[in-house]
Amino acid sequence: MQTVIDKIEANNKKTQVVDVRSGDTVRVHQKIHEGNKERIQVFQGLVIKTSKKNSSMSRITVRRMSSGVGVEKSFLLHSPLVVKVEVAKRSKVRRNYLSYMRTRTGKAAKLSGVEFDRESVNAVSDSEVQKKDSVEEAKTKDKVDAESKSEPKEDKTEFSEK
Repeated sequence: MQTVIDKIEANNKKTQVVDVRSGDTVRVHQKIHEGNKERIQVFQGLVIKTSKKNSSMSRITVRRMSSGVGVEKSFLLHSPLVVKVEVAKRSKVRRNYLSYMRTRTGKAAKLSGVEFDRESVNAVSDSEVQKKDSVEEAKTKDKVDAESKSEPKEDKTEFSEK
């Protein structure tokens, strides 16, 4: 029997998620809200930690160097704000938590790459998310059309003086 928590988690869980492992170099496409605008921002870096792999609370921690400063971000894979996760490179590691990578710089921070089938790993399509996105796009398009139709047209009749 499912508990109430399991039912709620099942509603928010994506149907498919990319198989991300520690040591992968990934590009995470994330929705950013700024005022009333929305855009997609890409964060690319090394996955240093994965947790709760098969849960709806599965999380990855991604680290990258930006202007000589290490920046880490943690992403919930089933979050509606995470649009897409692409695996760019897969490396051979023997741990789940790569905390030692924080102290490494330069050549010491390199990980040996492993060959993998990039297309099959990244070929994950969440049909429900795509349907929601297409519905949202259609709604915004309808709003724009309705606004353009409701604008008053200028009256261009000419009056002749007698």
